[in-house]
Amino acid sequence: MLFNSYPFIFVFLPVALAGYFAASRLGATAPVVWLALASLVFYSFSNWPFVALLLASIAFNYLIGWLLISRNLREGPRFAVLTLGVAGDLLALGVFKYAGFIVGNVNAVFSTSIAVNILLPVGISFYTFTQIAFLVDAYRGKVAHYALPHYALFVTYFPHLIAGPILHHCDMIPQFESADSKRPNPRLILYGLIIFGIGLFKKTVLVDGIQPLVALAFQQASP
Repeated sequence: MLFNSYPFIFVFLPVALAGYFAASRLGATAPVVWLALASLVFYSFSNWPFVALLLASIAFNYLIGWLLISRNLREGPRFAVLTLGVAGDLLALGVFKYAGFIVGNVNAVFSTSIAVNILLPVGISFYTFTQIAFLVDAYRGKVAHYALPHYALFVTYFPHLIAGPILHHCDMIPQFESADSKRPNPRLILYGLIIFGIGLFKKTVLVDGIQPLVALAFQQASP
């Protein structure tokens, strides 16, 4: 689902926003759970085969973070836990993003014909490096213990999930925990609409207007 598509602007975004504020009547955690579920729905529109991978990544990193934050481990075991977490994240990223590249080079060097057909999950780099940064901060003692719904929303938050940027937990999770963020604020909503409108203009007018001219160059055999 694209941010400039009719389904996003007129269906998903209003429903997600209205549901978020309506869920605040059910408690402080309900809006967070709603927004995390909405983010998973957003991701599943074009990437449903990889929702399980995203959830597994969240569960794995939350467990590693919990060990670093909540367990009184000595320095050696703490570093081992961090190493395990970072290695697991990089292994998943490497398999999905670089396996084809590595096999292609092996085929070129050794004249083999190994075939690897691995689809690249959209946004895997963003949510992987976001969580690695979280683990490093947890190792350094800069992270408080967060509830799983808040952490899951931090990772899956749909405005950044497929397009970035890499987020920092201390910028996002306190906002999800704040009671003020769960009540409509007309001034902030207006600011959000203005920023969204500027981005929409850049995408639909500037980028889409320039794209045919750019395509003329990149479609050439020797651009």
